[in-house]
Amino acid sequence: MDHPLFIALDMSSKGEAEDFLKRFDGRLPALKVGMELFYTAGPAFIHNLKERGHPLFLDVKCHDIPKTVERTMKQIAGLGVDLVTTHALGGTEMMKAAREGLEQGQIHGQARTKCIAVTALTSMTEQMLHEQLLIQTSLDETVRHLAKETITAGLDGVVCSVHEVRDLRRSVADDIFTLTPGIRMAGADTHDQKRSATPETARAEASSAIVVGRAITESVDPVATYDQIFERWHGLS
Repeated sequence: MDHPLFIALDMSSKGEAEDFLKRFDGRLPALKVGMELFYTAGPAFIHNLKERGHPLFLDVKCHDIPKTVERTMKQIAGLGVDLVTTHALGGTEMMKAAREGLEQGQIHGQARTKCIAVTALTSMTEQMLHEQLLIQTSLDETVRHLAKETITAGLDGVVCSVHEVRDLRRSVADDIFTLTPGIRMAGADTHDQKRSATPETARAEASSAIVVGRAITESVDPVATYDQIFERWHGLS
């Protein structure tokens, strides 16, 4: 995956997702399927998207005891997706189990599904971290620590906000894979994302990949918006 732009299919049904994708008229953008759509459309829909040729990110944020995560990831590996998420807060042993499950379920002749860990959701604030989770370290320090644990566990990278990327490249690894959600055009509604950024900022801060949802899916012309964001992300405009 070379600096992909994933469209978040945050939709409630297969039909809604298919209607949206028809607007791309045969083009094959990289897609993110989250929990809502995966739980309603099921594995068959994932297989279908992969058969068409879409690069695919399955964002189910596995967070359970290590053995359950291992078994779940073994099944996910059989779907042939490119990328899947787990939660760094599940701990090092759980993250190791996630990788082991993906290796066990790897389809012969295909590359292993990459696994990245969510550090802190982009809806998380410093105040929420302290008052609701009773974590007294700063948000930056918490993300930094969780990213280090992720790499120690042998995973392939992290989900973080754009604003944390440079710090992670300095403090964890300069080649760490960083997928950054919460991408919006300048002046757009940030909805429930507290730590959002523009595609230009994501590029400037050296994000490895970005996820864009409602800015594209709720656009009057989603294809034109996708192209505009793609060009800004790749520095073409």
